[in-house]
Amino acid sequence: MKGKIKIKVLEHLDKKWMNCFEGMEISYEGNNTILSGDIKDEAHLHGILNQIRDLNLKIISLNPSEK
Repeated sequence: MKGKIKIKVLEHLDKKWMNCFEGMEISYEGNNTILSGDIKDEAHLHGILNQIRDLNLKIISLNPSEK
């Protein structure tokens, strides 16, 4: 997978974690956190997903994004 992506995780994640997500932007939608940005390749995506797992965050959705 390559291109823009939007990952929604349960609850608010502090913006201090932004550097852990390899260039992803953090925003909020209701009580959820949105990680959005460009994915370089599958390894990049797996790195982000591993970080989400390591922080014990719950993924609500993961979708390609036009923005």
